[in-house]
Amino acid sequence: MPDQSMQLSQEQRLHMVLAPQLRQSLEMLQAPVLELRAMIQAELDSNPTLEETATETTPIEIEPTDTDLEDRKALDFRKEFDILARLDDEWREYFFQEKENHRYTSEDEDRRSFIMDSIVQEESLQEHLLKQLAFAELNEADRALGEVIIGSITDDGYLTTSIETLATGAGADVHHMQDILTVIQDFDPPGVGSRDVRECLLFQLERLGKSDSLPAKIVAHHLEKLAAHKLQEVAKSLKVPVEDIQAAANFIATLEPKPGRSYSSVTSPYITPEVVVKKVDGQYLVLMNDDDLPRLRISKHYRSLMNDAGTGRDVKEYIQDRVRSSAFLIKSIHQRQHTIFRIASEIVAVQTDFLDNGITHLKPLTMADVASVVGLHETTVSRAVAGKHMQTPQGIFEMRYFFTPGLKTQDGSVVSNKTVKDAIATLVADESPAHPLSDQEILEILTERGIHIARRTVAKYRIALKIPPSHMRKTYG
Repeated sequence: MPDQSMQLSQEQRLHMVLAPQLRQSLEMLQAPVLELRAMIQAELDSNPTLEETATETTPIEIEPTDTDLEDRKALDFRKEFDILARLDDEWREYFFQEKENHRYTSEDEDRRSFIMDSIVQEESLQEHLLKQLAFAELNEADRALGEVIIGSITDDGYLTTSIETLATGAGADVHHMQDILTVIQDFDPPGVGSRDVRECLLFQLERLGKSDSLPAKIVAHHLEKLAAHKLQEVAKSLKVPVEDIQAAANFIATLEPKPGRSYSSVTSPYITPEVVVKKVDGQYLVLMNDDDLPRLRISKHYRSLMNDAGTGRDVKEYIQDRVRSSAFLIKSIHQRQHTIFRIASEIVAVQTDFLDNGITHLKPLTMADVASVVGLHETTVSRAVAGKHMQTPQGIFEMRYFFTPGLKTQDGSVVSNKTVKDAIATLVADESPAHPLSDQEILEILTERGIHIARRTVAKYRIALKIPPSHMRKTYG
C-alpha cells in the first residue's frame, strides 16, 4: 500500500465574482414589479438616508471617489440636499395641513372597523367540513377522530392517507375509523373523502340516485377504457349500443372529479403588467407602468450632519456609505426601467401585425434578435423579460410569449410556431365531433391558408397541444 501524506500547495486561478452592487442590479432587473417593490421597501427600512417621495426623481450619477472624505470627486451632498429640501418642506406642509383639517375620531374608527369586518374571506374545504362535523351526531371522541380525517383530506377533496395509518396515529380501531370516514363521505361536496377518482364519481352517482345506472357500471368497471375513448369496446362488453355509451359518457363528464375545487385555497395570481401598449393616432406607444414603484430620494436630514463640525468621522463615513447605496439603488431602478422599455419597444416594432390582428400574425422573434438591435447581451434580455407582462390591445401576455422561434415552411417562408399551434387548436375546436379532422386533413387546410409544413410537424404540434388523434376524438350519436 503506497504511503499516504498530506501537504499544502498554492496555485493561482482566475474566476469571476459578481460585486454586491452588480448582483443587486441584476436581481432588480430580473424581479417583477411587485417583487421589486418589496426589495425597495426592504432598503427603505434599512437605509435611513433613503426616503420615498411623491414626485419623480432623477437618476444620480456616481463619480469615482477616493477614500478621503474631503476629495472633491465625492458625491456633492450640498447640491443634492438643496434640491430636495424644498420638496421635503412642501411634503411636511401638506402633511400638517391634512392633519389639522381631519383629526382621527371615534367615527373614523367605527367606519374602519365596519370596512375591515365586511371583507369576505373565502371558506376553505377543511373549514366547510369542520362546520358539518360540528352538527354530526358524534360524541367528543369521535368528533376528534373526524378532525384527524378532515385534516388529511387534500384541497382536491381526496383522502390520500390510508385509513390504517390514520387509525394507528390516532390510537383508534381501524374499523371504527372507517365508520367515521363513512360519515364524512356523506358531507358536502359530494365525493369528498374519496380515495380515488372511481370512488369519487360513484359517490356522486349514488347521491343522484343512479347507483345502478349505465354510467355507474361504466365508472365501476370500464373507467380506463372510457378515458382512452374506447367506446366501442365498452359497448361490446356491456352489450349496449355505442350511442348509449356516448350518452352515458356525456353524463359522466358533468360530474366533478375534484370535489374540493370550489373551495380551493389557491387563488389566481395577481398580474401587474410592467408595460402598457396603446394605439394613439395610428401608432403604438410603449408606456412603463411604474405606478407601483416608490419614488425615491436621498434624505436632506443628513445634510446638517455632514456639515456639522461636531459630527464624528465615523458617522460621516457611515452617512456617505449609505448615501452611495441609496444613489446606486435609484440609478439601478432607472436603468432597469429604461432597459425594459427598450426591449418592449423593439417587440412592439416587430409584432405590429399581432397587435392589430391577433395570434395568427405573430412573427418569429428571438432574444438574440432583440439583443443585437438594442445593444444588450442576450442573457440581459432574458433576465429583463423574466416574469414580466405586457398589456396590449390583444390582452395581457408574458413578455417571453413574443419570443418564438421561426418555422420555415416548405415554400421558404417563415411563420411563428405559436401561429401554427393556434391554427391547429382552432381547427380541432371547430371540428365536427362525429367527423374529427385527421392530421392529413389539418395539413391540407393549413396549406390552403398559406402555411406549408410537413405532416409530421402537424402531428408534433398536435401532441404538444395534448390533442388526441382523430379516432380518440370521435363521438357517437
